[in-house]
Amino acid sequence: MSTALLLVLLAIGLPWLGALIVWWTGDQRPRLQHTIAVAFSAAAGVAAVFLLTQTSPDVVGYKELPIWGRAFGHITFVADGLGVFLAVIATVIGSLAVIFSIDYMKGEHQLGRYYAFVLFFIGAMVGLVLTNNILMMFFFWEITALCSYALISFHNDDPKAVAGGIKALIITQVGGVGLLVGALVSANVFGTFEISEFLANASMEVNPVPLTWMAFGCLAAAAAKSAQFPFQTWLPDAMEAPTPISALIHAATMVNAGVYLLARFYPAFEEVPYWTTAVVAVGAITALMAAVMALVANDLKRVLAYSTVSQLGYMVYAIGAGGVLASQFHLFSHSVFKALLFLGAGAVIHAAGTRDMRQMGGISKQMPLTRNVFIIGALALAGIPVLNGFWSKELVLETGLAHGPIWAYVIMLIGAGLTALYTFRCVTMVFFGEAHSEHHLHEAGPAMKTALIPLALGSLVTWLAFGPFSEMMKNTLPFHEIETEGTLEFVTKIVTDPYTMLTLFVVTLGLAAWCFRSKLGGLASALKFLGDAAQASFGFEWINRGIVSITQWCGETLRGTQTGLLNWNTAYIVGALVIVLAILLMGA
Repeated sequence: MSTALLLVLLAIGLPWLGALIVWWTGDQRPRLQHTIAVAFSAAAGVAAVFLLTQTSPDVVGYKELPIWGRAFGHITFVADGLGVFLAVIATVIGSLAVIFSIDYMKGEHQLGRYYAFVLFFIGAMVGLVLTNNILMMFFFWEITALCSYALISFHNDDPKAVAGGIKALIITQVGGVGLLVGALVSANVFGTFEISEFLANASMEVNPVPLTWMAFGCLAAAAAKSAQFPFQTWLPDAMEAPTPISALIHAATMVNAGVYLLARFYPAFEEVPYWTTAVVAVGAITALMAAVMALVANDLKRVLAYSTVSQLGYMVYAIGAGGVLASQFHLFSHSVFKALLFLGAGAVIHAAGTRDMRQMGGISKQMPLTRNVFIIGALALAGIPVLNGFWSKELVLETGLAHGPIWAYVIMLIGAGLTALYTFRCVTMVFFGEAHSEHHLHEAGPAMKTALIPLALGSLVTWLAFGPFSEMMKNTLPFHEIETEGTLEFVTKIVTDPYTMLTLFVVTLGLAAWCFRSKLGGLASALKFLGDAAQASFGFEWINRGIVSITQWCGETLRGTQTGLLNWNTAYIVGALVIVLAILLMGA
C-alpha cells in the first residue's frame, strides 16, 4: 500500500472510527467524549496535512483495494492539490470546531450523538474530495447531506431546528439528483465512473447532448449544495444548529462541496454551450442578492450565513470566468476567516444568550479577545489589506474582469462595497455603541480561545502560501491548465493593478455609507422597498418551500404502499428484483 493511499484512508477512516467510539462511550462520561472527539479529529488533520507532501495526479487504490463490482467501477482516490487542500480544510478547521465545542457544548445532553455526526461529517467530506469515482462521490455527497440534517436539527425539541434540518436535507437532495444524473451519463456515454478517465476523454465531439445534460446537472447539484441562486434560502435557516456546526458547514464541509464539484469538472464542461455563462450568472446574482439580504438581517448568525452565500457566489463566478485557481484560493481564505467569524459569534452568543444584534452592543470591553479576533475576521471578509480575504477577492475580481463579461464584474464590484457595508454594520452593532441588555458577559473559555487564535493568525498570513498553492495546483491538475505564480509576483500584480484601487474605493464607499448613515436617511427611505424584498428573500423562498412541500406530499402518498403485510412487502421486493434483472438482461 502506497503512503498516499494510507494517508487518504486515515484521513477518511479516523473520524469515522472516532464517531463509533464516541457514540459507544456513552453520555455518562462527557469529558472522555470531548477527549475522544478532539483526538480523532486532530489525528485526521495530521494525516491530511502529511498528505500535502504526497500530492500527485496519479490514481491510487485501483490495485490495492478490492473491486466492488464492475457495475460500480473501482474504489480509487486521487491525492491531487484540489482534493488534498480541501481535505486539510475539512479536517483542520473541523478539529478546531470540535475543540471549540468543549466549552460551547458543556452541559449539553446527547454529546455522543453530536460528536458522532460531526466526525462522520468530517470523514465524509474528506472522502468526497479525494475519491476518483463519481458514484463514490455521490455516496459521500449523500452522507454529508444526512449529517447536516442531523446536526442542524440537533435540538430536536425545537420546531425551528427540525424544520431547518428537513429543509436543508430536501433541498440538497435536489443537488444529489443532479450529481446522480451526471454519474449515470458518465457511465453510459463514456463507459466509466472514474473521474480522471472522464476528464481525459470528455469532448463535445463525442456527443454534445449527454455532456450538456451532465454539465447542467452538476451545476444544479452545486447550486443546491452551496446555496446558490435559486436555492439560496436554505442555508440561513440552517442557523438553528449549534454554532460550531454552523462553522463546520460554512467553512469546512458541505457548502464547499458544490464549488469543488464545478472546479473538478470544469475542464470537461467549459466548452458546453452557455454553461460558463450560466455559472457566471448564478454566481453574480447570488453574490449580490445575498449581500443585500445580509445588510437587512438582525440575527448575527444569519448575517454571517448570508455572507457565506455571497462569498460562495464569488467563487462560482470565478469558475465560470475560467479562474479555477482564483476560486479555490478564495475558498481557502474564506474557510479560515469564516470559521473565525462563526466561532467568534458563537463565543458572543454563548455569553450574551441571544443572536439578535439589536440586543447587543457595548460588548467590546467585556470580551476583548473575542472582539479582536472577530474584527480580524471581519476585515478579511470586507477585503481590507493585508488580510487574506483582500488578496483572494482581488484575484477573483481581476480574473473575472480579464475573462468574464463586464456586466458580471460590475455586479461583483457592487457586491464588494455591500460586503464592507454589512460587515462594518455587524461589528458596530455587536461590539460598540450602547449596551442594550443587562447581561454580565464573560470572555470566551480556554477551549474557545484555543480555536479562535490560530484562525485569527491564519486570516493574517495564509495569503503568503499563494506561490506553493498555485504550484501544487498546476503540478497535480493536468486538465485544468493552471498558470503558476510566485507569492511575490502575485502580490506585485495585485498591488500595481489599477483596478485594485477601484475595488478599494468601492470598499471605502461601503465603510463611509455606514459611518455617515445618519445623513443618508433619504436614500435609505427611497430604498426601503429593496430592504423589504430582501427580508422576504426576494420572493425565492417559494421555490424552496415548494420543493419541500412536494417532497413531503410524495412521502405521505407513498406511505400508503407500506401496508405492514408481509405478503405485499415480499411481492414488492420480488417485483422490483424482476424489473432490475430485466433491465440488466437488456444491456442497459
